[in-house]
Amino acid sequence: MKKLLYIVLCFTCFGFAQTNDSLVAKTKTIIDQGFDQQSLEVKPVSPVDSLDNKSLEDLPLAMELDQKWLDELYSSSLFDTIYKSVAELDYENIDYPELQTDTLKKRLNELNSRTPFNIEYNSSLESVIKNFLKNRRQSLQRLMSLSAYYFPMFEKELDNYNIPLEIKYLAIVESALKPRAKSRVGATGLWQFMFATGKQFGLDVSSYVDERSDPIKSTEAACKYLSSLYRIFGDWDLALAAYNSGPGNVTKAIRRSGGYENYWNIRRYLPRETAGYLPVFLATMYIFEFADEHGFNPPPPAVNYFKTDTIQVKQMISLDQVSELTGIKIEELQFLNPSYKLDIIPVVKGENYALRLPLEHVGTFVNNEDEIYANAKKDFNKREKPLPQFFNADQKIRYRVRSGDYLGKIARIYGVRVSQIKQWNGLRSNNLRIGQRLTIYPRKPIAKPIVSTKAKEKKVTNQNANTYEVKKGDSLWSISQKFPGVSIENIREWNDISGSKLKPGMVLIVSQ
Repeated sequence: MKKLLYIVLCFTCFGFAQTNDSLVAKTKTIIDQGFDQQSLEVKPVSPVDSLDNKSLEDLPLAMELDQKWLDELYSSSLFDTIYKSVAELDYENIDYPELQTDTLKKRLNELNSRTPFNIEYNSSLESVIKNFLKNRRQSLQRLMSLSAYYFPMFEKELDNYNIPLEIKYLAIVESALKPRAKSRVGATGLWQFMFATGKQFGLDVSSYVDERSDPIKSTEAACKYLSSLYRIFGDWDLALAAYNSGPGNVTKAIRRSGGYENYWNIRRYLPRETAGYLPVFLATMYIFEFADEHGFNPPPPAVNYFKTDTIQVKQMISLDQVSELTGIKIEELQFLNPSYKLDIIPVVKGENYALRLPLEHVGTFVNNEDEIYANAKKDFNKREKPLPQFFNADQKIRYRVRSGDYLGKIARIYGVRVSQIKQWNGLRSNNLRIGQRLTIYPRKPIAKPIVSTKAKEKKVTNQNANTYEVKKGDSLWSISQKFPGVSIENIREWNDISGSKLKPGMVLIVSQ
């Protein structure tokens, strides 16, 4: 109970933000002093003088909601993923005579009657709608065309999870329907999943594949996440607010409002971005639902979802190889298969990676599979530069800090953030020392070193070690730069080298 209380207060105070160690220590001290081991109840903390000795009580409803989202064990939230413009909306009056206020009120009332969202007229919502109609007409029309491809797959998954179909408009707010969209904080895909949240809901990330960019898999994950949020709050408006900024910020807003559960009543207590999140979502919904009334006439999509199908690949193949052998434009293949980071579809034990093709090309591919795979293998074998080694993002490496290293440099090497390295290693500052070992979960593919025939024949005590054949012009420093995490001292130690002289043809151990 004591441990649970500690976690709840930490989460309540700071949401899902990075925790300040000193503040957590103070919180723990308060809990330790106010906790009765025998009765398993929390003793009242000494009243603060400025509160006129009033007892400090929490709102029961907010406490219950806190417990629910704690039970869900959310490791992170999808905050800070909406466009910058949402946080900067000023809700000023927009001169747009084509849409009268009385007409808008009537349409919003009609929309409210057929959706589970609380759509009521207010000046802020009117401002956003008119702003979009006046200033974003071209981009909205392009999105309407693109939505004809994505919405059928969204609606199928939303229906499977008994989620309002109008949630499909959330993907427009989050990513503008770009499967490879990436926010400044690393949220990725149509539904803008952070790495940890994506993993929590079954989205794998590896050197070749990022399932956060897979339209179907990411939509299914978003449905699971949204369903969990709705179970907690029992309100779709609040569920969307929590999707954006995390459940902790919503429960804090409920507290600060005095216990209101309506989004519009707690809106001014939410982060600025989240305060604009639902109005933008509702404005998008309104414009799409009344597109005809506003004269939108989007062109049909270049590709229709119902006119595509998938083939489970049997051997590694690249999209450019498929393009060359089938005549499908590479841009079209990339559009249909956005989750393959390097445009290469790997074959991995236990995984079912598929190639999505236009329906008219599926038969051709299936009927010529053997020849297609044979050509792909032949092409891979001729490549001078080796393909990146497959690793799953669950795997970790141990990096040894060397002279000249700093967190930003190491983060760039492995495609991670400085804050992540600090979190993984419990670092409180950016200071590093030479020889220090860091645990890193890489996001970038790291190429295997090229191993010569002589190197393969060399007997090494550690059978898992990689070796490298010294070439003319090589030095210990230049070799160490070829292998991330390997220092000059490592090479000397592993190969019993005391000086720095190397001879072409020497075979060196370059990793243990």
